[in-house]
Amino acid sequence: MDAMAELTAEQGYEATKIADIVRRAGVARKTLYDNFDGKEEVFLGAFDSAVEEVAGQIDEACADAGEDWVDRVSAGLGAFLGYVAEKPAIARMCLVEAMSATPASAERYDAAVGRLVELLRRDAPPGSGLPETTEETLVGGVAWILHQQIRRGQAEQALDLMPQLLDFVLSPYLGVGKQKP
Repeated sequence: MDAMAELTAEQGYEATKIADIVRRAGVARKTLYDNFDGKEEVFLGAFDSAVEEVAGQIDEACADAGEDWVDRVSAGLGAFLGYVAEKPAIARMCLVEAMSATPASAERYDAAVGRLVELLRRDAPPGSGLPETTEETLVGGVAWILHQQIRRGQAEQALDLMPQLLDFVLSPYLGVGKQKP
């Protein structure tokens, strides 16, 4: 699955062939087919594994941050950006390639974004009076900025975006330009 992420980051999903995957992974073609039905299943397995890993890191960071919702949102965003910075090939696979690789990967991408929306809803202040789509808009905006950062080959600098993205995510709840109370 690591080989799939690396190859997808280097050459895109479409250009990646089974022969490339087995060569990069150092496994026999039979071994790949003993574990996966084909290229799409390898891609989806790698995607699912990455989503579980980053969601676990976000959950852990939020739990460690305590009860203050601003601290929890900040910790969750920091964990997400840190993951992107530490694993640029996997980030490219998940935030760039997955949207268009296959119909199934596009569905998984939407579900993963929905999962991040639910994490933000969980940690955002209740009763804000904001539109129901606020968290979807915020997560979508963060995903789009990271998508662009990754496409420019700057995934490793994702944490540099923390101040701007944190302001973006918190501003609907705190008011534009206001700092943490």
